[in-house]
Amino acid sequence: QVQLVESGGGLVQAGGSLGLSCAASGTIFSINNMAWYRHTPGKQRDLVALITKDGRTDYADSVKGRFTISRDDVKKTASLQMNSVTPEDAAVYFCYAAIRQTIRESASNYWGQGIQVTVSA
Repeated sequence: QVQLVESGGGLVQAGGSLGLSCAASGTIFSINNMAWYRHTPGKQRDLVALITKDGRTDYADSVKGRFTISRDDVKKTASLQMNSVTPEDAAVYFCYAAIRQTIRESASNYWGQGIQVTVSA
């Protein structure tokens, strides 16, 4: 059924920029919230940024002013633009979306497989 696939991860120098993308595919009637989370070994999975269907955004305090989340409901994608990255931003980043598959269903939670972001000093 529904799949979320992340792309754009990799190695970035501290102070540099990196863009992540998340593409949703499958049977989709509508997409409500979309978000990016990240996980570092030994730490809890944390919300990085969230965007609602009407475009309202929410960011973790640690990334405010540096990261920007956006969405394209035609392409069914969500992006995360990361600027001025720091070593603390290194993590596996996961895409999340609340997706309603048909008009007869309520929204369900979907997750991507995760994509590595490595920051070099």
